Order: sequence, then structure tokens, then C-alpha cells
Amino acid sequence: MKKKSVKIYLAISLGIIFVISFWGIKLFRSDYFTNDYYRSNEQVVGIFNRRNLSDTLPAKPISCYTAVFKNTAIRSSRGNVETALANNDVLITVETWLKGVNYQNNVLTEVLNGGFDKQIHELAVLAAKSHHQVFIRWNPDMEVPASVFPWQYKSPKDYITSFNYFSKKIKMIAPRAQIIWGPSGYPGDTEYWPGNRAVDYVSITIGSKSEDSTNFYPKDSAVSDMLKHKLHRLRFIDKPVLIIDNNTGKTPFKYSWLNEQKDYFIKYRNTVYSADNYADSAAKKPVRASLKIGVFDPNKKLLNQPRISVEHLFTDWGEVERGDFEKKFSEVISRHHDVIVTMEPWRDTSGISDTVVTESILNGRYNKQIKKLFSIISATQNIVYLRWMHEMEIPIHRYKWQSQDPVNYINAFRYFMQFDGGPGKNVRKVWGPAGDRGSADFWPGSDVVDYISIAIYGLPDKNITDQDKQEAFSTIFNRKYFRMRFLDKPLFITEFGVKGSESFQDKWLADAAETINANPHIFGVCYFNLYDNPKAWGDIKAPNWSITPQSMLKFCSLLKQ
Repeated sequence: MKKKSVKIYLAISLGIIFVISFWGIKLFRSDYFTNDYYRSNEQVVGIFNRRNLSDTLPAKPISCYTAVFKNTAIRSSRGNVETALANNDVLITVETWLKGVNYQNNVLTEVLNGGFDKQIHELAVLAAKSHHQVFIRWNPDMEVPASVFPWQYKSPKDYITSFNYFSKKIKMIAPRAQIIWGPSGYPGDTEYWPGNRAVDYVSITIGSKSEDSTNFYPKDSAVSDMLKHKLHRLRFIDKPVLIIDNNTGKTPFKYSWLNEQKDYFIKYRNTVYSADNYADSAAKKPVRASLKIGVFDPNKKLLNQPRISVEHLFTDWGEVERGDFEKKFSEVISRHHDVIVTMEPWRDTSGISDTVVTESILNGRYNKQIKKLFSIISATQNIVYLRWMHEMEIPIHRYKWQSQDPVNYINAFRYFMQFDGGPGKNVRKVWGPAGDRGSADFWPGSDVVDYISIAIYGLPDKNITDQDKQEAFSTIFNRKYFRMRFLDKPLFITEFGVKGSESFQDKWLADAAETINANPHIFGVCYFNLYDNPKAWGDIKAPNWSITPQSMLKFCSLLKQ
């Protein structure tokens, strides 16, 4: 009886092992050796075409498919995609995945190295055979800081190069195929724009699973607001936009939302959405004749150094009203220095907190203060760099003008710079983002900007206190400068600083000098020689950016005239 039981248990065990092995091998073959084409849940629910606002839907319904390409694949499971291509317009979203020993490599580099050439060729042949319209979207949601796809958290330049590689290979075989550049529509999307030649359409996604997985930026609770902000971020791109809904089981898409956006576009088509903003590649920026060197130095430790010709003042409505600003401004002028004036529109003498500052500006609440400010800064022959409502793109609430609707900010910026004919001829208008992702969403237009200012501080995160974990000036600058590539104005780095020992600061500043010398579009730099504002750092000790006079002299000696 025991022998019989043992045989039964052995047979059952072998059966279980066989079933597990069978399905395991099948799953392994599918996961590693098979490219998968399948019908997706996404839907193309609308189109936004700036060149033809009467368009609401594509000419014909579009069936959506996904093609998952693996570098280890030796075959393809096409499902019914060939039938769909023979009978319908089809949108195929391509995903490139690394498997096997290479899974940790940069998938974009593998694309450029030919690791997916067979799959790309196969897709192009399928598209070329179709007598219907074929849309091909490659590696979407690239700009979202998430880990849903292997091409996320990659450099924009890597993505752009590999996108162009893919697009060119498809077009060689299937010239009628329409190539889609497919950001989710998240802040910073245009950093990854590959250019007009490689792209036929743009797409944005409602209900992106990449966005759902991250909390870097506040989420729009209403789909209509989400649509508004996603379309706004594409205002530099002159391509029709397909609206893709992945909002399965949630709020159905309403065409009234699309009509609202068309009306919004028409309302601001001569300013915010002017065709002058359209960009294909990096804009040509002016080249400097000489470099301005300045300091924010309230303790007057560096002001008298020979290369210093600019001083930085921060002010607000209250200082303008009480006369404090005029006194500080006159002191700078008496030292025969030019002035950077960072005007912060808050803290007036009423003592009432203004939570809707951009609307208040547009409603004329601060007209008297603006008029007085312009009168003061225009009554001198010295150059004044007027920096207004800075660091607006950072999604925090340090300043009342942060985390605001970009269009409201743009309108308030334009109102200020054009108020009563604008400030005097000695005043240079400065638009001053921090240089973070999404900066360009707040670009107010070339007609109201003379300089772009950015801020560069060594600490990438306020929770980092170790000096050696600070980023190099060149690393930060290159990232922020690339974000300004569509904009045709020179740069003035109106704030920069580094904490740490004197030797560490000297090393960091030497890298800064090398970077500044190499870029002819930087017209000025201004060191922040003080502690940062403790209120902005919570329980963490505010960093001290101060440097010694000797360090400043060394830095200036490294800068070309």
C-alpha cells in the first residue's frame, strides 16, 4: 500500500513539475524571444490643429495597437494587427525593451547600435503594405520622471537622437507612415522635441499611467484643466496634436473641452500662442562683447573688487512704497555700478496677503507701485536689469506667483513690462525662471524680454547637506541651458552659489569659469554672497553660499574679459 502511495505522489509531483516547466518555458519564450503586437485600450478621441481649428476628430476612426519590441526576440506574434492594417487606419505605439544580460543598459543607445533594426524593418514593411493611414508612435511618455518605461529618466539628447534614427528608418521603407512624437504632456516635454523633419504629428495622453505613478508635480483633478495645460506646453510645436485617452473606466472625454481650448487659443493667439513662438531647433542667440560680473553682497565683502560692475538688489512693494528701495538703489548708483533689480510683487504696506497676485496685477491693484518703481530705476544713465516675478516654474509656494497658471503669469509679466509705455531706455527686461523643467511654459514673449536669467546653486536637493554631493556648475548649467534652446535671448546668470570649504568652493568656481568662458551667450554672472533665506529650508540649516574675497578674486581672474 505504501509503494502505491509513493507512486501516486511521485506521479502527481512529476505532473506538477511538467505543467510548471511547460508554462514557464512558454512564458520565457514569450517574454524573451517574441515581439508582441496587440490591441490596446487607448483611443484617439480628438485632434487639436492650430492651423485648422475646425478639425475635431481625425478623418477616419483609428484603431490603436501596441508593439512591444525586445532586443532578444527572434519572432513576432502579430495577433490581428495585419487584419487591422488591411481594413482600418491604425496607430501603433512602439515600445523598446531590453531583456537578458543587457537589460540594465540604456535602451536608447541599443536602438542607435542597431539592436532593434530587425523589428523596425518589420514594422516599416507592415506599414508600407497598408492602403490605409498608419500612425507610428515611438517610446511615449519619455519626459515623465517615472520608471514605467526603460526610456524614461534618460537625457533629452539621447532620446532625440534615437527618435530621429527610428523615424528615418521607418520613412525609408514606409514614407506614407505618419510618425508621432508622443509625450504625455508633462512639464518639460519640449526638452525632448526631436524637430519638424522627424515628426508628422504630436500626441498627448489623458490618463497616462506614467503620470499616475509619480508625484513630482501637482495633478490636475479636472480633465478639462489637464487638457488645457498639456496643450499649452506644446505651444512651441507647429504640428497637429492627437489626443489619446487612456482614462479607461473614468471620466469620458467631452468635445466641449476641446472647443473651450480652441476659444482659449484664439483669445491669446497674438501673444501667448503667437506663431512667433514656433520652434524647430535651437534659436540663434546674441554673442557677448564683454562679460558683466556682479554680486549680491549685502555685507559689502566683495563690492570693491576691480572686476565687479553690477550689484543685485531684491525688493518688494513695501520697500518701494516706504522709500527703502530708492535709498538702496541710490547707494548702488553712487558706487557707479549697474543694478540687477529683482522685483518681488508682494509684502505691500497694507499688510494683507495677496493670494491671487497675478490677477491683482492685471486688475491694476499695484499700478501706483509700478509707476514709482519705473520712475526710480529710469532716472539714471546706469543699466538696470529688471527681473520680475522670478522662479515662477518651481511647483512650490515659497512665492505667491509660483504654482500659478502659466497664462496668468505671462499676462501679468507682459502687463508689468509694458505698463505706461514701459520703463526707461536704460532698463533691460529680464525673465527669470530658476531654469527647472517646465520653464518654457512661462515664456512671456521676445517683445517683452531682453535677457533670460537662471539660478545655479550646487545643491540639487534641499535635503542634501554633504558638500561633496553638490552638482558641478557645468552639469547644472548644461541642463538648464538646454531648456532655453528655443528662446532667442542671451543669458544673465543672476544668482549662483556653492557651499562648503574654501578649497571646495574654489574648485567649483573654477569649473564655473570654464563653463562661462566656453559659452558666448552668457552676458553676465552674479554671485549670491550670503546665507540663503532660512524660511525656505524649514528644519534644515540654510546653506551659506558666502565666499572669501580671495576666492572671488581667483574666480574673476579665470573669467575672460
